[in-house]
Amino acid sequence: MSYEKVAQAKSQVIIGTKQTVKAMKNGEIQEVVVAKDAERRVTEKVVNLAIELDLPIVHVDSMKELGKACGIDVGAATVAIKK
Repeated sequence: MSYEKVAQAKSQVIIGTKQTVKAMKNGEIQEVVVAKDAERRVTEKVVNLAIELDLPIVHVDSMKELGKACGIDVGAATVAIKK
């Protein structure tokens, strides 16, 4: 499951949409994780850029669980795993 993958790569994750987009443009990302319950307007830019850059996109059910897997107390709409 992707939550476990994010938790294991905790030191290699970038949390948040703005930071994810910046890292994707810099070619630092190997995979993007997007929460299904996040607002589409928030995740749309990340998803579109990931498709454009041919990066794998993994969808998880919960922002809260994704945030917890990252070690933060709030939900996370998008997370990127560095190369």
